[in-house]
Amino acid sequence: MLTPVLSTIVSSWVAELKEFSPHYRTQYSVVFFSQVQDELEQPKEKIKQLLKQRDPPEAGEVLYEEQVLHFEATRKWEERYVVVRANYCLECHNSFETFVKGVPPRHKLLPTGGTVLTTEEKYMAMVDKCFPVSDTNNVNEKFAPPIIGMPGQFPVYLRLPYRRDYYFCFRQDARQAEFLSILSDCIRHQNQDFLKKKTVEVQAFLKAVHLYRQEKGRYDSWKMLIGSDVRVLANLVMEELLPSLEKDMLPHLKARKTERKRVWFATVEAAYILVQERLFEGMSALKEECRKAAHQQEVLIRSDMDQILNSKAYLEGKLRASVLEPAEKFCSEGVQPYLASILEELMGPISSGFQEARLLSDRQMDHLCQDFQEGGVTNELKQALAKLSRPNLLRCYQRINSLHDQLHDLQELFGFSNISSLVHSTQIDLQQLVENAAYTFHLLLYKDIEENPGNASSAMEKSRHRVLKVRCLFIITHLCIKHSYFTGIQRNSLRQALIKMNVYMLIKLCVLQQYDYDSSTVRKRIFHEALVGITLPHIKKTLAPTYKTVSQYIHFTL
Repeated sequence: MLTPVLSTIVSSWVAELKEFSPHYRTQYSVVFFSQVQDELEQPKEKIKQLLKQRDPPEAGEVLYEEQVLHFEATRKWEERYVVVRANYCLECHNSFETFVKGVPPRHKLLPTGGTVLTTEEKYMAMVDKCFPVSDTNNVNEKFAPPIIGMPGQFPVYLRLPYRRDYYFCFRQDARQAEFLSILSDCIRHQNQDFLKKKTVEVQAFLKAVHLYRQEKGRYDSWKMLIGSDVRVLANLVMEELLPSLEKDMLPHLKARKTERKRVWFATVEAAYILVQERLFEGMSALKEECRKAAHQQEVLIRSDMDQILNSKAYLEGKLRASVLEPAEKFCSEGVQPYLASILEELMGPISSGFQEARLLSDRQMDHLCQDFQEGGVTNELKQALAKLSRPNLLRCYQRINSLHDQLHDLQELFGFSNISSLVHSTQIDLQQLVENAAYTFHLLLYKDIEENPGNASSAMEKSRHRVLKVRCLFIITHLCIKHSYFTGIQRNSLRQALIKMNVYMLIKLCVLQQYDYDSSTVRKRIFHEALVGITLPHIKKTLAPTYKTVSQYIHFTL
């Protein structure tokens, strides 16, 4: 039985990489050309942000460390020292002592695509749903839980796609909540961070994946487009591989349901690991090949840039003329009528989450000003500022999570089901905004403490007001331009009016009436990208027959 299964696994990844490679080569050239073009043209004006942003932390910086009960492969609960670094990888060490001595961890966990649950019932239901049902194994048997005898009242179940699951346990609710927070951060960042990179390799890979799936008739927003390029390709392979594994394996599994599930999930994990190992080698060679080809083409691209751009504009004109009329007709009838309602559904949870985070930052800065009245920079102050930069955003995230309920109908309307990706990327943007506010406060505070070493509390209050006042003044300027009843006010009289008003009350009024500039800019981008992500796959799928006919004709004439 093992030989046919192994043969199926090997043939699957070989075929997938062979079919995918031409798309990647083409898109690598396209993205590389765009990069060279951007270098030669005038730099585009970047969207301004008022808040300062800290440089990304070193990958080894520790974000979380705690003694945690972990269910080991030996089926025993053991105390492990869990560490999460800024690369959002979870490390399990034998103890705090081995961690301090620099001993490598027992194992590292990348929770890409993970789902976190805190009750056995929900976890068991999810596991049962992931086990394929066929005529040979559709037996009404009770599936025994994987672990018995929790050492604490607060368990954490981590369900991972195509891999074995992980189990943790806590005796205090607060410690469980802290672990859930950092674990959720790890999942979000492991899902999204690689795909947000602007390198040629990553952008070419994303475009190639979309085109590759569209070639197979799959225009939907894919849930498994998460993690590194190798992991994404492995997910593609597993989608094609699982039906074959079910056909080859399940008829031969005659044991009880618990044992059948154990064998099935162990086989899937072994296949996934093997596929990733082989794809890593294949993708490394493919990327190196593309880098060399791009380096050889660079001189020619730079010398012939004008001619290439003219040819590109000519082809774009041909394509636009052919698909413009059916595209406009479909968009006006099948997309435009729904945009306002979709935007409304998006704005509620996202704006609510950003407002909650804004109020949280405001309260924390208030507490900081009240708690530290002594002058100078102390260790306690440093710790408080560090805590300010990483607050508990659970309530904010929960508000954004309600997008799952708000956008549920889009599955039927536009075939959009990948709401988790939108939620995770929005939560990451929110986290970054809060960190930027804290860092700006930090910089202004330290500057004022240097200038006023004897009055730290006054410096804190000034720093807090400056962070908010910058946003407030921008909002006022924006209102003066936007609303006609402000346009008659001269600059000097406006400045005098602002001076006379209580600055703190003015700041509060501005915060209640309109969000700060950075938050508004981020949310506008999120709404734009979400609308495109929701509607564009549906448009492409509808217009695919027209586009394919035209593109084939142009390709033939070339």
